[in-house]
Amino acid sequence: MLRSESRQGSIEGSPERRGFPRRTQVLPLAPRLLGHYHQQGGTHKMTSSRSVRGGWSCLGIAAVAFGVLALAGTCHAQAAAKVDSGDTAWMLTSAALVLMMTAPGLALFYGGLVRSKNVLNLLMQSFIMIALISVQWVLWGYTLAFGPDHGHVIGGLDWIGLRGVGFEPNPDYAATIPHQTFMIYQAMFAIITPALITGTFAERMKFSAFLVFSLLWATLVYDPLAHMVWGVNGFIRNLGALDFAGGTVVHISSGTSALVCALVIGKRLGYGSDPMQPHNMPFVLIGASLLWFGWFGFNAGSALAANALATSAFVATNTATAAAALSWMFAEWFGKGKPTVLGAASGAVAGLVAITPASGFVGPMPALMLGAIAGVLCYGACNLKPKLGWYDDALDVVGVHGVGGTFGAIATGLWASKEINSAVTTQGLLISGEWGLLGAQVAAVLLTYALAIGGTLLCLGIASAVTGGLRVSDDDEFAGLDLSEHSENAYVFVASGYGTTISETFAARPAEHRAAYGVKVVE
Repeated sequence: MLRSESRQGSIEGSPERRGFPRRTQVLPLAPRLLGHYHQQGGTHKMTSSRSVRGGWSCLGIAAVAFGVLALAGTCHAQAAAKVDSGDTAWMLTSAALVLMMTAPGLALFYGGLVRSKNVLNLLMQSFIMIALISVQWVLWGYTLAFGPDHGHVIGGLDWIGLRGVGFEPNPDYAATIPHQTFMIYQAMFAIITPALITGTFAERMKFSAFLVFSLLWATLVYDPLAHMVWGVNGFIRNLGALDFAGGTVVHISSGTSALVCALVIGKRLGYGSDPMQPHNMPFVLIGASLLWFGWFGFNAGSALAANALATSAFVATNTATAAAALSWMFAEWFGKGKPTVLGAASGAVAGLVAITPASGFVGPMPALMLGAIAGVLCYGACNLKPKLGWYDDALDVVGVHGVGGTFGAIATGLWASKEINSAVTTQGLLISGEWGLLGAQVAAVLLTYALAIGGTLLCLGIASAVTGGLRVSDDDEFAGLDLSEHSENAYVFVASGYGTTISETFAARPAEHRAAYGVKVVE
């Protein structure tokens, strides 16, 4: 209803308003010519007059037919390239929703999970990522991701600096919205993906190294992967793999890269011995709520139109998220005796991650099952990390995005249905009994692993060489990155009447360092 109404009320839909002549001015042209020549032929003999009139009549009919066909072709071309105001409004809204996921959504979620001496550093990383990748995307990121194909792995430089990316639709990607609308919507995905990785090296990476690494990673990992999965003639797309909104491009890539970063950068000082609980659970819950809200733009917006498919993706997203929040909460309740706010929030994010690649291909009941499984699976993965003890993924990027994204991509190969999305050529294994789509999904996951691992190692190596190392010094880490990297503190502590009290800058030091000060600290 919205789309039909927008077409009826559109000024641009009227030919005369766009500089084209009215049809009534074009079609009567041949009859007028016929009448003119008929009047001139009246002085000839009857047989000549009839012959002339018959010849001109044939020519006139042919001219009219040609004119009608030409006009119909022109109108068809105009209709095919017509911008739909309803679709455009929805896509601009979706772009804003996805932007909100990074800041304030992810910023608050991550900021609340770290210790108070590092909260500003996490907020700053999410906020500045918007600025950094927005510029990169306009200059070269978009053309590398969605430009004309080169070798099935990367886009060309045809659209560098958004040259040729204007207000007319690009039917290869979205036929009813301006090309720039599609571009800015995709920019929001490019922004949040490297921002997700920051959760793994929280509390110990130099801000300068973070900037260099993020810019390199967006260019060398995200852009080629986006092209291979979503770009016209991309390699993974040609395999027949399905990724509606970023299971491989966003979540598996960031989760895999997070594991590489955790192994290369190393553990935080005091990891495994000092308490490192989240310092602000209200931040965490507000951030998770904003992520849930914004994710409707992430998944439903990936329909690229305000249509039934967007509605289906919206319903699937909400259903899976709710199921995952409940399943994580009950698993934690059963396993540890208490349901926690952190568990419910983490479960919701796990559900959002897992449904992302499948959201435009599955119905409500498969979404419910997918979300319920994802909540328990990611809960188990996050609890396995401290038992393994060989990597320090500070905010569980690997357990939620890596594991959840992988499960969601594979589950797409189980439940994808043509009834939900006509673009599905091979239905999921549990729908059709065919293994083809599941095999393509597994291949896409493995290729994403390979690109993320190799690309992340390269980016870390370059960033380390450029900035003189990836980590802050021990003293700076003890003091906290808010103070050492930004010369700021998020909170101010006052003196206590029961003895000398100092800020958490010193409370962050390991136990042996605290004893050396001989003062009471605020935990």
